[in-house]
Amino acid sequence: MHFNTLTTLSVIGLASAAPSIPRQAPAELSLTQKLTIADSSVDRFNLLPNDSDFVFKYLEKITPGGKGGDLAAANRKTFPALVGTGSGMAVGFLDACGFNTPHIHNRATELQIVIDGKVITEMLPENGVLRDGKRRVIRNELTKFQMQPFYQGSVHTQYNPECKPATFIASFNNEDFGTGQIPDELFALNNDIVTAAFGESFSGADVDKFQGAIPQSIALGVKECVQRCYQADGVTLKDPAGNNDPKSYAQHY
Repeated sequence: MHFNTLTTLSVIGLASAAPSIPRQAPAELSLTQKLTIADSSVDRFNLLPNDSDFVFKYLEKITPGGKGGDLAAANRKTFPALVGTGSGMAVGFLDACGFNTPHIHNRATELQIVIDGKVITEMLPENGVLRDGKRRVIRNELTKFQMQPFYQGSVHTQYNPECKPATFIASFNNEDFGTGQIPDELFALNNDIVTAAFGESFSGADVDKFQGAIPQSIALGVKECVQRCYQADGVTLKDPAGNNDPKSYAQHY
């Protein structure tokens, strides 16, 4: 292809007339990002100069999880020292009758051990896992120092059936284990899709009602437990002397 002088000058003129896009200054990298791209493990340690960088204070990192409990999670973002370890860990505080709604972990298997109280668990591994021709639900009642695995991608849930708090520790084989609450995700879909999935068992207008009623994570569950443990307002425990203040974990541990 040949260009004459006139064509070349025209191209140069068009290029010079084009609006220039201002360059944005690069954002400062987070500590997690710096650790991720560090050339070596030695460089990672140099990015964590303080001994306290290797301590995660769970009671200072509690994230409100809903009406029935709270959660504190150590992952690569909340605890940068985990970068490169392939590990994460969470502590869950289930209040009396607290219910951790059905969820999955996108990138990790969870090993959960109860360290105080009692927790009822249910898990659905995957399609094809059946018992007597029906989808198998693996259900257990865990007490202090008992542990159960929840496999990556499996739908599972935990529930405290007692009138006092329960506490569990969960370890993960991924520093960014992720969580997806099944009810929240399901009802976030288009109303037509949700009603079709339930066989038109309720109307689209009802979907909106369900959406507003679903808590994002740890919910106050099971009617019988609430009636047994709480006064008519559903908030005040019938036994106020039971050390059941859901926001005072630091007093108990």
